[in-house]
Amino acid sequence: MIVGTAGHIDHGKSTLVRALTGVDTDRLPEEKRRGISIELGYAFLDVPESSQRMGFIDVPGHERLVRTMLAGATGIDLGLLLVAADDGVMPQTREHLAVLSLLGVPRGAIVITKADRADAARHQAVRSDVQALSAGTPWAGAPMFVVSATTGDGVPVLRQWLFDQASRAVARRDVTSACGFRLAIDRAFTLDGVGTVVTGTIHAGAVRVGDELALTPSPQAVRVRVRSLHAQNRAVEHAVAGQRCAVALSGVAKDAFERGQWLTTPQVALAGDRIDVQLTLWHAETQALRSGMHVHVHVGASDTPGTLAILQGADPLPPGATGLAQLVLQQPIGAWHGDRVVLRDASASRTLAGGSVLDPFAPARYRRTPQRLAALQAHAQPSTSARLSALLDASPMGLDLQRWARAEGQRNVALPALLSQPLVASVDGQPAWALDALAADAAQRLLTEALGTYHAEQPEELGPDAARLRRLALPKMPEPMWRAVLARTLAQGVVRQRGAFVHLPEHGVKLSASEERIAQKVATLLAASGFEGRWVRDLARDTRESEALMRTALSRLAQRGELHQVVKDLFYPPRAIRQLASIAREIGALNGAEISAARFRDATQLGRKRAIQVLEYFDRVGLLRRAGDVHKLRTDSDVFKEPA
Repeated sequence: MIVGTAGHIDHGKSTLVRALTGVDTDRLPEEKRRGISIELGYAFLDVPESSQRMGFIDVPGHERLVRTMLAGATGIDLGLLLVAADDGVMPQTREHLAVLSLLGVPRGAIVITKADRADAARHQAVRSDVQALSAGTPWAGAPMFVVSATTGDGVPVLRQWLFDQASRAVARRDVTSACGFRLAIDRAFTLDGVGTVVTGTIHAGAVRVGDELALTPSPQAVRVRVRSLHAQNRAVEHAVAGQRCAVALSGVAKDAFERGQWLTTPQVALAGDRIDVQLTLWHAETQALRSGMHVHVHVGASDTPGTLAILQGADPLPPGATGLAQLVLQQPIGAWHGDRVVLRDASASRTLAGGSVLDPFAPARYRRTPQRLAALQAHAQPSTSARLSALLDASPMGLDLQRWARAEGQRNVALPALLSQPLVASVDGQPAWALDALAADAAQRLLTEALGTYHAEQPEELGPDAARLRRLALPKMPEPMWRAVLARTLAQGVVRQRGAFVHLPEHGVKLSASEERIAQKVATLLAASGFEGRWVRDLARDTRESEALMRTALSRLAQRGELHQVVKDLFYPPRAIRQLASIAREIGALNGAEISAARFRDATQLGRKRAIQVLEYFDRVGLLRRAGDVHKLRTDSDVFKEPA
């Protein structure tokens, strides 16, 4: 369990932590000289008759250091709001209460300190003031303790209460093996004999010595390896969410790190400069939130300037109200679904609002459309399975599962049991997109309707190829999802595919007498062409037919799926294409699904230009997909497979 202090400057936060733990958290010479906390301080306390160890984060109380206070308060499990008996409620008491409330700190207590400096009547007056201040907040009814860290009065009672809270602490849900590791970096330094060390609070997942981690946001995509770990100030082999952790890293200098960055499992690393959030304006704030306001956005240990846009709810948003908003940031940050966010004004002089991140992949356009707002309402569902089910309902063109899993901090796509099984599209053997069963039926209807229209307008053609049909029927659907919809439709016998062309079962292309004659003439010539194929001009010359008639006849044969037109006027027989496709699959199997033009050229003994033409044809018809300078084999494609 991690305990965080909060309160006005000089209200005894560091002194109380020292009385509870025996550790002086003011470690800097400047802090010693001035007698105030400037940076975050840390201390630890063992829970009797337990293996647990509580961590304490001591935050600065000065109004100019609220940014540092927020960096420490994010991720704590229990808060202690301190109010000095002689001073009473002060400005930073009010702001720190707002911060703790808006961060959603689940548990806490109010501690009236410096009890030796005031009498019982003053103690009661401060109690009344604090109760009035906390009324209407999550801290209303929080237990109160009166202590003197100097004399020790009340400290044992507070310490025992903390022990009781630690014994009742529930293990975090985000320690499961599916959760990616995330640590919010608040400090980086170098130790002799150890190297670079970063410290922070673990927000999710677990880490072990030897793990590879990613730094985010980072323009150089830095990867690091864990040399050693200290969790709750003890050397350990692994650490989990809810602990303070120091991570020693190999092969990287401390200058690569700064407060606000994250160390994460590589699979969940993300960074973005637009996030959609659900915000509540603090009830005691005097001004409403308006679109276009410049704010400071605090997520994890980061502080980033940004601009606010109200998406749903009153604009301006009045005090105490909740609404959907988008934050447009001046630089990328790491933010995952459910992370707490706090807004302060443009001058960073007061805390305005807080809430939680809904979508870290917020769009720049169409952010207020009904479909987008429905997706945000789905993101606001309380459980992972409920969010996924609602997002599928709100995604008629398919849901990007891998991006959804990363936003949720999940290291892989683990589909929970849903009320209706979705249609899932895989990429490289991993679930990549999903479509609700009802949406899949609707997409299938659009597909068949588009085919019917095409047949009516082009009765002499067998049908469009799969890529063209997608443009006609479902142009906004991602290609992997489209492939899954088409495969489902084919499997049900609703449509048929001959070669690269898709058609309704009742539709076919008939050849004229002259085209039948030419088909018989070229059959032997094409069969003998091997991997080179034949050009229209050469076939016309060899058969003594006109080039125009030859071109028309071969195009009709290609429309029937009996030939393949790789480029204009270059035709291949089906058997040669199946053999070339088999070679491409063999190359992909040996090279991680990647097929380069050079490897394909060498395997087929074709020239480089012809090899590229064939590979690009395979891209168009769905056997391969282009990825940079290579072609990747579609593992879900059965195009051109040799018959059994």
